[in-house]
Amino acid sequence: MTRFIVFVMLAGAAQSAAAQAEGSVLAAMPASTRAAALGDAAALFANPAGLATIRRVALEVAYERYLGGTALSVAAMAIRFGRFNWGLGAQTLDYGTEPEIVPDSSTGGRRGTPTGALFSAVDVLAATSLVFRHGLLAFGASAKYARQAIGSVAADAWAGDVGVALAVFDIMAVGAAVRNLGGDFGTNARLPRRAAVGLTLNYTDPQGTFRLLTTGEVQWGNGTTWIVGAEGGIVVGGLAGAGLVGRVGFAKRPDGFTGSPLSFGAGLVLGRLQVDYAYRGFESLGTTNRVGLRWTP
Repeated sequence: MTRFIVFVMLAGAAQSAAAQAEGSVLAAMPASTRAAALGDAAALFANPAGLATIRRVALEVAYERYLGGTALSVAAMAIRFGRFNWGLGAQTLDYGTEPEIVPDSSTGGRRGTPTGALFSAVDVLAATSLVFRHGLLAFGASAKYARQAIGSVAADAWAGDVGVALAVFDIMAVGAAVRNLGGDFGTNARLPRRAAVGLTLNYTDPQGTFRLLTTGEVQWGNGTTWIVGAEGGIVVGGLAGAGLVGRVGFAKRPDGFTGSPLSFGAGLVLGRLQVDYAYRGFESLGTTNRVGLRWTP
């Protein structure tokens, strides 16, 4: 039952943020492990133009034991062909299953009787993105499908993102995006609309031995969110080498439910494979630990 208490708390926190409730928790969560450690969001779900940095193929999966024993799963892929990059991904937040119990009339409703059926709840968010590159500029658009099911009751919504990014080789990238255009569930709930501007800056050669970069992002929508992050470490042996990087993020959000403003993480680089970890605290609700794999063959 703890998982369903967390479900109600998450929904209540979103509803208090606006007159029209934000219908999906997933839409406000970072989609990649690396992004979770840096405090921001993954390119596919946040700014579709961010996929322009994929040079051939990229695959990513992640898993997180979220609040109250719920489980978050992420899978995404992206490929490049000509001047275009295409990506596909999905996130699910599973609140688990519990036995269905109905009030027992013989006890005046003070006790319940199991029916033998199971009660479950789940959030699903899927997205596909297409990016066009022209010189240093990239223009992207995403189509999203969200579904929220609580027992036998379900609601879904369609939404879209648009974004633009300017990448100066491997040194710097600037991007802007508008997220969740549309997204109406038809139940006085909708995906949280956001506008965002972000910057990534490398201080060293990202293919060299020493790694150091910073990120910054400002988001608007039901208040203003400020995010800064840093990543640094050592990787020896070039593209086929190995190394370790550490990450820290700080996010100043307009609501207090989203947990600690600090997030931490690390990445183990093994050639084209990277193992990522992210940690964040939520005060009395506990902590979250996410593990992910990224592969760029």
